[in-house]
Amino acid sequence: MKSQNLVKIVASIVGIVVALFFVVLVVSDPDQDIVAQSPLLGQPAPAVASETIDGDQFVLERRKGSWVVLNFFNSTCVPCINEHDLLVEFANSEATNPNAAEIYTVINDDSSDAVRDFFVKNGGEWQKIKDDNGAIAVAFGVARVPETWIIDPNGLVRLRITGELSRGLLTEQVNKLRDGFSS
Repeated sequence: MKSQNLVKIVASIVGIVVALFFVVLVVSDPDQDIVAQSPLLGQPAPAVASETIDGDQFVLERRKGSWVVLNFFNSTCVPCINEHDLLVEFANSEATNPNAAEIYTVINDDSSDAVRDFFVKNGGEWQKIKDDNGAIAVAFGVARVPETWIIDPNGLVRLRITGELSRGLLTEQVNKLRDGFSS
């Protein structure tokens, strides 16, 4: 009889803990920790030399003088697909800014054809950089896609955003960095 009561008490406690866990998941803000730490912050961006899916050479160091946004992407990644319209909006709004940030997609574990097809269907006129051997992702310490990095005109890494972008986050962060930037 005592063991039955003990089982009921333990089951009740486990039930309460599980219920509290679900409450925490429901009320938590999923974007709260989206801006992530990295040992690269404030440091020169890793050397990146690759080719775009269109066959052009891309060397990150040659982008000095410009704000650079690198978005690590895979065409089958659901969060990447979800945030894509926000990246298109960002690129379109930056096109009218005299101090515009340049956006580049870094292809993560995907084929050039699949990425090309995705962008033809969903828009986005910026360059798509091949990372066939994963060296760019490793250099930046990308844990999983999507991940977005902001590099200032001096070539220093300023921000790492992990996970799916929320509306306005990228614009807000780039503007905040631009406002506080001195060359």
